[in-house]
Amino acid sequence: MKHQIEEFELESRIGEWLEKSGYRKNYVAKRLGVGIRQLNKYINGDSFPSVPRLFMMAELFGCTADDLYRKKAPKS
Repeated sequence: MKHQIEEFELESRIGEWLEKSGYRKNYVAKRLGVGIRQLNKYINGDSFPSVPRLFMMAELFGCTADDLYRKKAPKS
């Protein structure tokens, strides 16, 4: 029996965690090895970080990788 997996969208919570951390964007971008423009894309959900960068961000913010994204509620 196959289990059907439905597609879903992710909502970035990176901006929330950045704000909670008190770090500046330029500091976080430098630690991740990306530019501020790329970090903004992660925050706005226009792009996703690689898995290693996702874990680096989580460690930097003191949260889990799961905390940085949430499943968007399905549109009804």
